[in-house]
Amino acid sequence: MKTIKLLALFFISGLAMTSCSSDDDGGENDEELITTVVLTLTNTANAADIVTLTFTDLDGEGGNEPVYTPAVSTLSTNTTYTGSIQLWNATENPPEDVNEEIVGEADEHEFFYTPSVAGMTVVKTDTDGDGNPLGIETTVTTGTVGTGGLNVVLRHEPSKPNDGTLAGAGGSTDVEVNYSISVQ
Repeated sequence: MKTIKLLALFFISGLAMTSCSSDDDGGENDEELITTVVLTLTNTANAADIVTLTFTDLDGEGGNEPVYTPAVSTLSTNTTYTGSIQLWNATENPPEDVNEEIVGEADEHEFFYTPSVAGMTVVKTDTDGDGNPLGIETTVTTGTVGTGGLNVVLRHEPSKPNDGTLAGAGGSTDVEVNYSISVQ
């Protein structure tokens, strides 16, 4: 009887240890830690006109407020920009390039851009391996003078394909930033 109880205890312990271990072959994916988001916009008519929008939150949610540099980014009216977004985990030394993981798992990620500046549009110009939008590369077009924001969200495991909206994407949010924009 003691032998059966002892074997049962070893069996249950083995199951518990197996179910809690991480999967080193890539089957389990920890969420990306993203401390810095840099959106670079380059004027298609003037390559010297580059606007860099930076979000930094080194202590994560619930700590100090994130820092936006500049506090308000200025774009030119009626202008088209090529956009590129770069994500970093600056808690590592050197900082970890999170884009490498996003590109490697492109079918499990998608960026969503929602401008609140009148006349401003953002179009994703890159795709994952299945031809669905990814959003690391974009085209941003401005309209007339105005102010507002640009909400950028990276979704993990969204439905693909989806209707192109954050509400229709599902999944979970890896990072969300809200840049302040002034079009002049």
